[in-house]
Amino acid sequence: MSALERGVRIRIRIIGGLFALAFVLIVWRAFDLQVLHGEEWRGRAERQHQKTVPMTPQRGTIFDRNGAELAVSIEVDSIYAEPVRIDDPAGAATRLAKTLGLTAKELRKKLSGDKSFVWLKRQVTPKESEQVRQLTLAGVGVVREHQRFYPNAGLAGHLLGFTGVDPKGLEGLELAYDKQILGRGGYLVMGRDAFGRGLGSSTPQIQGASRGHDLYLTVDKNLQHIVERELLAGLRAAKAKAATALMIEPATGKVLAMASYPEFNPNSISEYRPAQWRNRAICDSYEPGSTFKVVLMAAALNEGLVGPGQHFDCENGSFRVGGRTIRDHKKFADLTTTEIIKYSSNIGSAKIGKLLERETFYKYIRDFGFGGHTGIDLPGEVSGILSAPNRWFEIDLAAISFGQGISVTPLQLATAVSAIANGGYLMEPFVVDRVVDSQGALVRQVQPKVVRRVISRDVARTVTQMMVTTTEEGGTAIRARVPGYRVAGKTGTAQKVDAVTGGYSVDKRVASVIGFLPADDPKVTILVVLDEPSNGVYGGVLAAPVFARIAAQTMQYLKVAPGQSGRGDDVPPPLDRLLVSGDLGESPRIQPVEVAGSDGPVMPDFYGMTYRQVLNLMGERQLNVSFRGHGRVVEQSHRAGSAVPYNSPVWVRLAPPG
Repeated sequence: MSALERGVRIRIRIIGGLFALAFVLIVWRAFDLQVLHGEEWRGRAERQHQKTVPMTPQRGTIFDRNGAELAVSIEVDSIYAEPVRIDDPAGAATRLAKTLGLTAKELRKKLSGDKSFVWLKRQVTPKESEQVRQLTLAGVGVVREHQRFYPNAGLAGHLLGFTGVDPKGLEGLELAYDKQILGRGGYLVMGRDAFGRGLGSSTPQIQGASRGHDLYLTVDKNLQHIVERELLAGLRAAKAKAATALMIEPATGKVLAMASYPEFNPNSISEYRPAQWRNRAICDSYEPGSTFKVVLMAAALNEGLVGPGQHFDCENGSFRVGGRTIRDHKKFADLTTTEIIKYSSNIGSAKIGKLLERETFYKYIRDFGFGGHTGIDLPGEVSGILSAPNRWFEIDLAAISFGQGISVTPLQLATAVSAIANGGYLMEPFVVDRVVDSQGALVRQVQPKVVRRVISRDVARTVTQMMVTTTEEGGTAIRARVPGYRVAGKTGTAQKVDAVTGGYSVDKRVASVIGFLPADDPKVTILVVLDEPSNGVYGGVLAAPVFARIAAQTMQYLKVAPGQSGRGDDVPPPLDRLLVSGDLGESPRIQPVEVAGSDGPVMPDFYGMTYRQVLNLMGERQLNVSFRGHGRVVEQSHRAGSAVPYNSPVWVRLAPPG
């Protein structure tokens, strides 16, 4: 073989080897890309051809203690556009303007440019969504989002709060438990080409979304409805500026109902002023007046400074303290400690306060929870105003003894009196009973928490008996009694501070009553506060009948058997006799409720109605309706058109179609 032939063969072998090596490298690289790192590169490729848009999360549901829905997330449509795919922005804007209720100029600005995605209008009505679909505009689409909805309208609105479009919680429980309720929103995924333009053939998909946790409250929807309805009637009767009511389970600190007026509907929050969003039960403070005398008496009894039958000279209604004159509403002479509570003597209270002295009284006030936060799981709670005892003059000690010169919140007073009701334990109030995840698994169970023991059980029992006398003949809270039940109560009428003069107003008052029942085995503590009534001033006249109606219906709803007989004339006078005609401004549109002895409201025909339709009608007719099942109404407690007697249970049974 010649040298030339050997050279050719060598070159052929070298070139063949190089080709073989190249082939092996190509095969290995293909194996590496498609097998060893295939998932990674496929993900990169998908991301290059996808446009992602953050979506609103689906919030968890808020239930009452019986499982009734108070706040839910429903699916609604939102309108979006891909401007890079729109050939005629001006024409598209003109066609969309009327449908979406937006200006053509505003839409034209959004549709022009090279953006790959813009929101045109979020959470639209079904009608708007359908009209957009019928327009069939290229580059304009519809996607499903979640919107917060409150099926009971304004019921417990201050307690629940509301959310924004985000939808992050902005007030109430929605804010306090936002991290737990707020789910993961996920992303709207859309196809795009190499230039970032949307692909007309791609269908948007939502990926990575998850629902938030559910809340089960201590609040009872039916009790909340009773409280709101009666509080409104009382506000109208008194022509008051505002009103607050609370119902607490004294043994545990569970809040069963919490209401404030003026109210608001969280479904249409933009129609209300921020002042109406405020939960007055925890955000407002006021001078409690004579309701504070039970705190004074509990402290003095617990210190052993006075006894139930000890006598005090009440100076015939006028007494000088620290250069000021204290007066009683009547000229009392000699009163026992029990009678000081029964008849609400300021002078007797001032003398008991002097026995306690500043430091000891201040300690008990703090121990009962005043001057600090209760710890309730709601945002915005204030601590009230309580000055240090070294700043008290003699007149300050006397004034605080009968509830002036100190500022408290309704919740503070309700928890303090609950400590008397439950035998001396101050409980931490709470509104969320448990947190459950989207699969129904328990995340957190809230247990009742004892803050401290304030007074002994014997002292609590003694103060309770004193409070019972206020609802007996001659007592200031006689209109708060409930036939068949022993009620422990205390009324209050406090002057308000004039912001201009810095002194007490001559005509502005706060009328209130607080109590619990049955006195021997308390199930609920109830507080009613009427701010600046103009149809009277006294808590025993204005607030006590509201308390009585709430208490009577609550006992019947909770199936608490009466413990004593009651006479027919024990029923407080009907509130509708005090109501006046005319526009009350902020007052909701519920009419006065019927009272015992009347034929009652007329039972509507609920058959075939949905849950929401029943809720709307029960608000108009003032019926406290209990729900059983789900679907549409197939049975109701009373015949349509018949009168519903006062305190008669009203219910409807719902069932799915078929």
